[in-house]
Amino acid sequence: MSSQVSAISAAPSDQALAHFERAFAFETDCWDVHDAFARGVQDFVLLDVRSHALYERGHVPGAISLPHGKITPGKMAAYPMDTLFVVYCAGPHCNGAHRGAVRLAGLGRPVKLMIGGLTGWVDEGFEVEEGAAVVG
Repeated sequence: MSSQVSAISAAPSDQALAHFERAFAFETDCWDVHDAFARGVQDFVLLDVRSHALYERGHVPGAISLPHGKITPGKMAAYPMDTLFVVYCAGPHCNGAHRGAVRLAGLGRPVKLMIGGLTGWVDEGFEVEEGAAVVG
């Protein structure tokens, strides 16, 4: 008798290695974003793609408020084409970050998703900032 976990065999190690290594091209995590900010390394733009109202209630310090529906060619014109954007939303229970990533990728922009979102940030024990929206 097998569990639902083992009912389908795991991928061969070479395929698993390729899959998990590829994931880093698409995502980063809260710890890596926090570490970059703590070290003063600003080689990406962090976008909070939730509503401005949610941003004002609490956001990652240093994030710019730009709701995913407002990601347009006009808004992005302020950034060089090779600017790396990292997007986040509330957390794993919402798809706003994916929506933002789709919009950015559709505009030919480099983008990664901060997995965990604001929920992950708080779970790591990192500071949350409140206040007026910084609009990108």
